[in-house]
Amino acid sequence: MTFTIIKTIHLFAAFIYGGFLITDNLFLNKIKRSFSEEEHQKIRESFMKYVRKVVPPSLIVAVVTGLYLISQVYGPVSPEGLTWFQTLLGLKAFLGIWLGLRGGLQVYAGIQPFIFKSHVLPFAFVLTIIFLSQFMYL
Repeated sequence: MTFTIIKTIHLFAAFIYGGFLITDNLFLNKIKRSFSEEEHQKIRESFMKYVRKVVPPSLIVAVVTGLYLISQVYGPVSPEGLTWFQTLLGLKAFLGIWLGLRGGLQVYAGIQPFIFKSHVLPFAFVLTIIFLSQFMYL
């Protein structure tokens, strides 16, 4: 029961974070074409005012609950090495932890990334995590 509750929380938190990245990369960046730079900045700042309250905590919740879920399903490493499932789960964990560290350090510690300042790379990581989730059980 605990596993199911934490998995549900994890999915909701991941949907919030991923939904923000989809909205930012696919929609907010495109509205520059329809508005002046000043209007675009006002629209984006209005949107981001609410995003900053919800998305960073959701990202942290997604990472923490993801770490718990991994601890429950990873299993022992056999003498032959990692299974396909363990390999893809490990890659997902690496990408998720990277996203969590980047987001947490940026929002809570004020450390801005030196490279990859846009949300394109995190968006690509989220898409990769989604695709890895679909292939883990093959």
